Amino acid sequence: MNDTVDWDASAYDRVADPQEQWGREVLARLELTGDETVLDAGCGSGRVTRLLAERVPNGRVIGVDASPSMIETAREQLADLGDRVELRAADLLELELGEEVDAIFSNATFHWILDHDELFRRLFACLRPGGPLEAQCGGEGNVAEWQRAIESAAGLERFSPYLRDMPSAWNFASVGDTRDRLVRAGFAPNEPGVWLERKVVEPREPREFARTSGFAKHLARLPEDLRDDFIDTVLGSMARPLVLEYVRLNISARRPEA
Repeated sequence: MNDTVDWDASAYDRVADPQEQWGREVLARLELTGDETVLDAGCGSGRVTRLLAERVPNGRVIGVDASPSMIETAREQLADLGDRVELRAADLLELELGEEVDAIFSNATFHWILDHDELFRRLFACLRPGGPLEAQCGGEGNVAEWQRAIESAAGLERFSPYLRDMPSAWNFASVGDTRDRLVRAGFAPNEPGVWLERKVVEPREPREFARTSGFAKHLARLPEDLRDDFIDTVLGSMARPLVLEYVRLNISARRPEA
């Protein structure tokens, strides 16, 4: 079981412009003819799921997310697409689709999952032979200053009783580890297969962006009356304006033909 929490899906949907832009770039790598069934692994509020559905006008998208509120928001946002989009609330570490999909897409999700070996095994099992996996998530070195600020705040006396035993919130994996895990799961990485890419983001709504994009697991462990204090403490220790230095881990692979 992954250490998952629910999200403020409506707030995330409003501020997730950077994630949508990154998703567009990953979508551009996905070769589709238009009639495939595609898994959106970590569909969130459905912003990029809609773009994916546009790429398969005669096909179908299965969107999976561990957050019930994200799935609820995605259902509202994508209701006009009818049965072309099927949405499921499920942990990707327990994923069982009951069918093979033609391709897998994922954006800004895998770094929230701590066990990448099991993740890739699950994805491999639901992908047809020859099918592609195109994904991007946070990678080694991602938002390093933000991480340090969060860890520093978590050690303060008023927060530490709730956060000291918390497992890592993220898995910002390296290129080498990711390539090895893909191969162990049965995938064949493309060329270059796995690589890092730097992005700089200055959020339009810094506080809301931080709350919805980075603090979800920490805030879930804190009493409600400490949550705003925690956010203010972290952001108050960082330079203004808030500029986040992201490192994106790109994954391009496929399941070999049988």
